[in-house]
Parts: sequence; structure tokens; C-alpha cells
Amino acid sequence: MSEPAWQELDGIVERLDREGAAALTADELLRLPNLYRSAGSALAQARASGLDPGDRGGVDSLNALVARSYLAIHCSGRPSGEALGRFFRVRFPRTVRRHAGFVAAALLVLALGILTGWRLTLADPERFYSFVDEGMANGRTPSSSTQELRDALYTTGDPPADPGDSDEDAYGLVAFASFLFTHNAQVGLLCFALGFAAGVPVLFLLFSNGLILGAFAALYQSRGLGLELWAWLLPHGVSELAAVCLCGAAGMVVGASVVFPGPHSRLQNLAIQGRSAALLVLGAMFMMLLAGALEGIFRQSVHDPAVRLAVAAVTFLGWLLYFLLAGRHAADPRS
Repeated sequence: MSEPAWQELDGIVERLDREGAAALTADELLRLPNLYRSAGSALAQARASGLDPGDRGGVDSLNALVARSYLAIHCSGRPSGEALGRFFRVRFPRTVRRHAGFVAAALLVLALGILTGWRLTLADPERFYSFVDEGMANGRTPSSSTQELRDALYTTGDPPADPGDSDEDAYGLVAFASFLFTHNAQVGLLCFALGFAAGVPVLFLLFSNGLILGAFAALYQSRGLGLELWAWLLPHGVSELAAVCLCGAAGMVVGASVVFPGPHSRLQNLAIQGRSAALLVLGAMFMMLLAGALEGIFRQSVHDPAVRLAVAAVTFLGWLLYFLLAGRHAADPRS
């Protein structure tokens, strides 16, 4: 192995230690394992050839480089807390910006699903049953009274002491909210997992999820409770639905890497883009956990629609500023 190649490997490893894998270009990520293997072979040959003592400095330097390369490839070069902090400060928001087109496309498909479900259900309430299955509806259907639908938005959600107690409906809303959270998390992970199929299932899942939400919005609006439903949903829904869109974008990234491999083979491009898509999903899962905490604490204690909508607006603005501004102090190596 030539000295320039050692210098190239040393530079890549140094940047990997200092800034993480996001600091490397796609070509550097592909070259790193080959450079490491070549350096290892050169080191083995140098040891086997029995070099003179005067040559030991070069062997020792190469040995140190191989050791650093091994740790950089196979081990974490940063304490877990520092790596986690860097992920949320820099890597996650920067990855979202890098794939802003896919994020926007996922948001558009979800919004189209919501609009379609809303309009069709308003025109014919019986269509609600086509979009929402019995388990998800949890008794909230066009046959429910307006009072039953309203009560579901303002109950505390404590489990009833007696199964026949009137608070049973309140507890049913907690189960319904938990069901929605689990459902959205499953949709998000499926979007990522099915992205390899050219991204087509991702579009279907996002649109279908939108249909469900639109059908519920139409049901409540038909009873004059539309604003109150959104006030109940959006404080945690902003984070939750944004996370679903990020997972959908991740699936599209994977699908595009298969359909449009560029200069690499499809398998190589899938490996490169898959890492970036996985960062979107990892961040999205954190957002869903945050949404679950907000849902379990805030929604149960605050019933004023105006306060709920204000919190939703602050949450939306907070995520928007985070994704637009966070991590800009760290230069993007691909720019």
C-alpha cells in the first residue's frame, strides 16, 4: 500500500472520529473498508518481511493507523451521550433538510388523504366505515350521539373503578389514543421497511392513514365539534404526524435509491442511502415518544381548546425552527 493511500485513510479516520459518518462523502464511505483492508495487508507484510530497526517507525505508524481505523469502523469513537447529543443537534435536522423534497412529498400525500377522507365522509357519513375499522373507531361512529363524541374530548381518562361506571367511556378514549399512537408508529416503521418496493407502498400507507384522520375530522365536524377535535388531537398530533411523514420520507429515500442508483450498483446505493434514511426513522421514533408523553400528561390535564391549540401552534413552530436552523453551524460535507 502506498504512502498517499495511508494519508488518505488517516484523513478519513480523523474526520470520522471528529465529526461522525455524516462528515464523509458516499465515495469515502465506500473507500474506507478497502483502505483499511489494504493497510492491514501492508502491515502484515511489513511484519513478515523482518524490517530493519530503522524501518520500525514506519511500521509502528502503520500499526497505529490500522488500530485507529478498526476502532473507527467497528466501535463508537464518542461517548454515547456526546454521540446522542450530536445526533439531535446536528445529524438529525441536517438529514431532514437534505431530504426536504421527500419530506414535503410525504406531507402532501398525507394531506391529500386527510382531505379526501374528510370530503367523502361529509358527503356520505356511511363512508366512515370504509375508512375506519371497528377497533380504531372504538365506538366513535356516525351512530354515536353528539354528547358521546363531545364527552370523549374532555374526559380525564382514568380507569373506571366499576366496569359499569359512566367513566368507562372516558377510559375508552385513553385506549383509543393509545391505539392511534401504536397505529401511527406501525405505519411509520412500515413506510421505512417497504420503501425498497420502489416507494409505492409508502404512498399507499400515508394516504390510507390520512383517510382515517379525515374521516374522524368529518364525523366531528358534522356535529359541530371539528375545532374541538383538532384541539384535542394537534398538541400531540403535530409531533406524531410529522414523525409519520419523516418515516414516509425515509421509505421514499430507500425506494428512490433502488429505482435511481446513479453511479453505484443498486445494492451499494441502497446501503449508502439506507443509512441516511435510518437517521430519519431514528429521529422520528424519538418524536413519537415525545408525542406519547405529551398526550399522556398534557391532554389529560388541560381541557381548554384555546390552550390546546396554542400548545399545538408552539409545538409546530418549535419543530419548524429546529429543522430549519439546528445544526447549521456544522458544515455539510456534501455541499
